[in-house]
Amino acid sequence: MQGSYLGPVWRQDDIEARLKAAGAVFSVLSDDALIEQTAQALADEKAVGWMQGRMEFGPRALGGRSILGDPRSPTMQKMLNLKVKYRESFRPFAPSVLREDVAEWFEIDGDSPYMLLVAPVAEQHRRQMTAEENALFGIDKLNVPRSSLPAVTHVDYSARIQTVHADTNPRYHALISAFKGKTGCPVVVNTSFNVRGEPIVCTPEDAFRCFMGSEIEVLTVGNCFLKKEEQDPALKLDYKNAFELD
Repeated sequence: MQGSYLGPVWRQDDIEARLKAAGAVFSVLSDDALIEQTAQALADEKAVGWMQGRMEFGPRALGGRSILGDPRSPTMQKMLNLKVKYRESFRPFAPSVLREDVAEWFEIDGDSPYMLLVAPVAEQHRRQMTAEENALFGIDKLNVPRSSLPAVTHVDYSARIQTVHADTNPRYHALISAFKGKTGCPVVVNTSFNVRGEPIVCTPEDAFRCFMGSEIEVLTVGNCFLKKEEQDPALKLDYKNAFELD
């Protein structure tokens, strides 16, 4: 990873001032507490907005401006599509996986830091479909879980993988490691931090608006930790009807 984390970064005091000006309610956590509480939110199957460090440059969210989820959840793919991205339920998501664990979970043992390589889910994590499931058609067949990571497994058992490295994104690596410590799973769902029709968020204000305009439940910006239920309902936005459908 030499050419992605090239965008803007915000100082903690600047983040706090910008969020306060936007009307946000937040806690300021230590590094360890931020990782712990965010990992727990993921383990609780919450959708998490994750804005940390420099913004990515390029076609993928790579742990700087990402929406994260639990890949083990059979409902996470549909929920993120319908309630966060506001698009068709069947669209697939990609996994971020600790580099040191990638070969255990996928049929690849190399670097894929830019989320551009596709590989099958490892055989031991796949789930074979029953005869009744194979007889299904269309969206019903598509919704059948294919592996222990149903939110990121395509119909052909493949996934588009991002390997996460401690030396290039230590905070994101620490989060996935903490999630692994809680669940045994070193993989998270990673999709770009935006809704359909908008570019990826850049500033703390962008992140807060997207948080309030979607059903993301937890937001982290730097060391600021926000819960949806603690926000002023008057600041909620209607992103679902703000943009034309694809």
